[in-house]
Amino acid sequence: MANLLVVAHHTRSEVKPLLTKLREMLQSSGHYLWLCRQDADAHGIPELANDRAASDADLVVVLGGDGTVLRAVSMLEGAPVPVLGVNVGVLGYLTEVNVAAALDAVTKTLSGVAGRDYLIDERMLLSVTVTKQGGSTMTWRALNEAVLEKSQSGHTVWIDVVVNHELFERYSADGVIIATPTGSTAYSMSARGPVVSPRHRAMVVTPVSPHMNFDRSLVLDPAEHLAMKVAGTRPVDVSIDGRRVISLGEGDTVEFAPDSCTANFVRFAPPKFHQILRSKFGLG
Repeated sequence: MANLLVVAHHTRSEVKPLLTKLREMLQSSGHYLWLCRQDADAHGIPELANDRAASDADLVVVLGGDGTVLRAVSMLEGAPVPVLGVNVGVLGYLTEVNVAAALDAVTKTLSGVAGRDYLIDERMLLSVTVTKQGGSTMTWRALNEAVLEKSQSGHTVWIDVVVNHELFERYSADGVIIATPTGSTAYSMSARGPVVSPRHRAMVVTPVSPHMNFDRSLVLDPAEHLAMKVAGTRPVDVSIDGRRVISLGEGDTVEFAPDSCTANFVRFAPPKFHQILRSKFGLG
């Protein structure tokens, strides 16, 4: 018997019928599935709600798009549980199969062997550690990006960017994006950042609406030490994969490094990153 956590988009019309079929298939085979309470309530199936940790699952099945995948990875908190993404809606970078292939994909994963019947695509996670002026520290993981940006409209913020313990530049901008290779096709790209193959390990630093001479991205080796410090009195918000997590004040610092954990995605063929880009942007 396998334990499966299903993480589901709340409003897509295709999700509920697929959930029903998935539930019938898994329960008839003796498997156990559950949803977090928020997802179960959204789809009117409170009997499947469970507060157990996502790390207890043998497989996480995501029904949604890239945003739902990001939420699932966050729930795992670094646990090496494989994630199978079922794309519901527009083309996603992180999902693997469409709705029509979902049941077969789940069956193949549960009955198969990693490396023989499916592949595990390991993606770098970014460790983000905030140190407040009082000395308290907090750490989060990001699959796509961390963003430091202004809390108040109409004002730029000043952020010291420190590479290998030396000041690189004081950024005057609306914010700064620190992206993983996976996240290079998300917010970072919309801010004119480079597209980086997810096979690489790197940290991509891109200013948002910069007001300074240097307005380009930095692509840093994962072994390099990267830190940022709020240099002005204007507050700065920190967001992790689109979720605001904390507000910073003058003198607060943030350190970034590749995490020791990875996000592990189920693939049935080697990822074709460049083909996904072509489809996403209608190239060729």
